[in-house]
Amino acid sequence: MAIETLARRRVSPTDEPVWLRRVLILVGLVFMVLFLGLPLVAVFAEALRNGVGTYAAALQSPDALSAIRLTMIVAAIAVPLNVVFGICAAWAVAKFEFRGKAFLTTLIDLPFSVSPVISGLVYVLLFGSGSLLGPWLRANNIEILFAVPGIVLATIFVTFPFVARELIPLMQDQGNGDEEAALSLGASGWQTFWRVTLPNIKWGLLYGVLLCNARAMGEFGAVAVVSGKIRGQTTTMPLQVEMFYNEYQGNAAFALASLLALLALVTLVLKSALEWRYGDELAAIGRGH
Repeated sequence: MAIETLARRRVSPTDEPVWLRRVLILVGLVFMVLFLGLPLVAVFAEALRNGVGTYAAALQSPDALSAIRLTMIVAAIAVPLNVVFGICAAWAVAKFEFRGKAFLTTLIDLPFSVSPVISGLVYVLLFGSGSLLGPWLRANNIEILFAVPGIVLATIFVTFPFVARELIPLMQDQGNGDEEAALSLGASGWQTFWRVTLPNIKWGLLYGVLLCNARAMGEFGAVAVVSGKIRGQTTTMPLQVEMFYNEYQGNAAFALASLLALLALVTLVLKSALEWRYGDELAAIGRGH
């Protein structure tokens, strides 16, 4: 009986006193409230300060609608391309051994260590008027910089690690057993991918897509460099927020910022729901980071 009682008793993995644990928890909560909670509350409060009518009118202005539309277009192009790249890169890294594998993994992590502004400047050097490709692009009336293609390229660069980095540890944890069994039973490569590999990684893939989409819609630094900030043409939502604020249009700036904040909250809720519902299946992702 005593043994059963000890087994049921919750034993702490550390030996810190209770008061110290409570102090650490309190510090964490205070930090979250001050640096995350209050700014979010301030954004929504300022956006709705003059009423819902003013809020709706600010979001329906031509500049705001153009920024929202461009942000959606860029995300709709960048995220699917990153999904394709992420699946291919994760498949190669997790399922095969080849020369340069470590180098490929390092390249996938490159955008995490490079400033987004630097990545935007790289595209300026590649496609700007003074670059080797600049004269040829002008001669053929191809616009990369200060146009949608440049914004898409910059967004793809800063977001392409997200899907791959979520899938690589998941695929490595799953191993090759299921694929080998399918192939031994006569399935083709495509059948194995669609009916075995993809179902096995679907929740990890969705996890990566959520993070990739949130970053694509909220990217500022790289897009600011390549967009030219042409009003109504090349301003995404983060850029338009800055323009509104610099022009003392506080209502419009905070209204558009609240949409970005709402996107972040929705992403957080969906991410938490996935972790709660499919925690065991996604555990490999946490071990890989």
